[in-house]
Amino acid sequence: MARIRTYKTSFTAGEVSMELAGRGDLTAYDNGAGKLTNIFVLPTGGIYRRAGLRHVDTLPGEGRLVEFEFNTEQVYLLVFREAMVDVYQDGAKLTTIDPAPWTLAQIKNIGWVQSADTLLVTHPDVAPKKLTRDKAGTWSITDWTYYEKDEIRKQPYHKFSDDELTLQANTTSGTITLTASADVFVTEHVGTRFRIEGKEVEITAFTDATHVTALTKESLTTTQATKDWEEQALSDVRGYPVSVCFHQDRMVIGGSRELPNRLSMSKSADLFNFDLGTGLDDEAIEFAILSDQVNAIRAVFSGRHLQVFTSGAEWMVSGEPLTPSSIQLQRQTRIGSPIDRTVRPCDVDGATLFVSRTGDELREFLFTDLEQAYQAGDLAMLSRHMVNTPLDQDYDKARRHLHMVMADGNVASLTLFRREKVTAWSRQETDGDFLSVAMVDTQAYVLIKRNDAFFIEVFDDAYNVDAGLKGFDGAGKTVWSGLDHLEGRTVKVVGDGAPLGEYVVSGGSVTLSEAVTNVEIGLGYAHIIEPLPPTVASAQSGTQGGYVRPIRFTFRVRDTVALRVDVGHGLQNVPFKRFGQGVLDQSTRPFTGDKTVRAFGWRQGGVAPLWRIEQDTPVPFTLLAVASEISLNG
Repeated sequence: MARIRTYKTSFTAGEVSMELAGRGDLTAYDNGAGKLTNIFVLPTGGIYRRAGLRHVDTLPGEGRLVEFEFNTEQVYLLVFREAMVDVYQDGAKLTTIDPAPWTLAQIKNIGWVQSADTLLVTHPDVAPKKLTRDKAGTWSITDWTYYEKDEIRKQPYHKFSDDELTLQANTTSGTITLTASADVFVTEHVGTRFRIEGKEVEITAFTDATHVTALTKESLTTTQATKDWEEQALSDVRGYPVSVCFHQDRMVIGGSRELPNRLSMSKSADLFNFDLGTGLDDEAIEFAILSDQVNAIRAVFSGRHLQVFTSGAEWMVSGEPLTPSSIQLQRQTRIGSPIDRTVRPCDVDGATLFVSRTGDELREFLFTDLEQAYQAGDLAMLSRHMVNTPLDQDYDKARRHLHMVMADGNVASLTLFRREKVTAWSRQETDGDFLSVAMVDTQAYVLIKRNDAFFIEVFDDAYNVDAGLKGFDGAGKTVWSGLDHLEGRTVKVVGDGAPLGEYVVSGGSVTLSEAVTNVEIGLGYAHIIEPLPPTVASAQSGTQGGYVRPIRFTFRVRDTVALRVDVGHGLQNVPFKRFGQGVLDQSTRPFTGDKTVRAFGWRQGGVAPLWRIEQDTPVPFTLLAVASEISLNG
């Protein structure tokens, strides 16, 4: 019989898959855990109870959250909903932009980028928009307007029909009739522009598939039938851009319904001018991504190079600077991005994190100097179960957490420190489903659905409940109101720093059993910590297939008020002995130090954890290390 003492001093591999249950030889196994629910990981190795969720507002329907930064002092949260956009600042609703052109289904597929006081928003079925806040604080949504000179519109053009199809005008100026040699026109062409031998006309009336009426913007050169013609590339007929970004002082738009693999870059320093001109260095650039597979553009992203994420691969567009003659397009990896929704890539320390098309991977698109190319390592390889069809993501730079909203309603949080080799996943759950996430300055806002109602909430380190609110009354009181969003729900209450138990909200208020001056009220949530199965071995025996007798576990905690642990005979509260006194102090003052819990009984070696922490008491909790003493008998 061997007695072995092990030390777990780090959780920096986060929650890992049980597929690793037989890989005790991996460093990730030593630094990982079997379950980390409602837990955040510290880069130094410890873990702590996640921040609670402070209530912001109740919404009448589902939506998507987007940040808008007007300047360094004015940052807003935009909530895109069915045919409208709500504007919030510092948790207060300022206004609603109504109407807005996007349906609820379309909101899941919008792309956006900000330029100064304007948010540019794209969707393949909606004309691209500018969402603007002026200096007077007025918000508006308008169409993009391409640069025009002498009524000539500098926008992308393309010939969608067969090369042999011709157009013929009956005269060269004024109101003209265009005749096509085969079916070309549809009713939606009215209002769009065509170019015939480089001269621009605008369609004013539809007759049939081969005849339309147009108004010339420039006099045509001939009335002969010609194959040299094209129409505006982005329209109700052909679709609109999927994605937009800015790179090297150019606006880049990528993909559309009928040109899914086409990339257009504006003239340098002239963001809405897409005139190709004669190919001078500062003129617009346009090309298609052609290869041996479908490359529908899903996102364009400005990093070290212009990065293009398509349905089948990832591409690098290079050139210093980018010019029509210097531009180079190179495929880097073959992962692909989702085609049924838009999950915007995030920059984390120079790497671009994007969701794979399969929906179970988070890839890190990172340029390597050695190979002079990009690689796309899978950050979820050891925690594949954590990534389940991501719907939205954003990165908290202050706390270095990437929050990913999953289709199952949970949030997977990734703590990432590349240089320190920290890649730690944990799962965040709440009473309801997470729908969207957005970082507004240093605050992580989330949209949550609970019992067919929708709520905006924000992670707040000062809270230990969800949907929470705080109150203060200097004289102290027992009745606390303002809880209409929790009507009929059972809530947890913390009064003057001490947990006061559970109460039911009635009439938007709760009546406590004792008067308090400070109160925190909200929905409870439990944090859960389970280690991976032990893999220690001695010369005589090991844990696999043998018998294990846990003897004692010592938990090193920091600033912790309560510890509830199961070491083999059910969950039990562990009392703390504070400040080295000889009597137990049951106050709510945080405790820092070691607490040893004895265990009893033999267990057959397997995949069950030797201990488990689970508690929903709304108080702080931080675990730094665990020492385990066990006996083995093969």
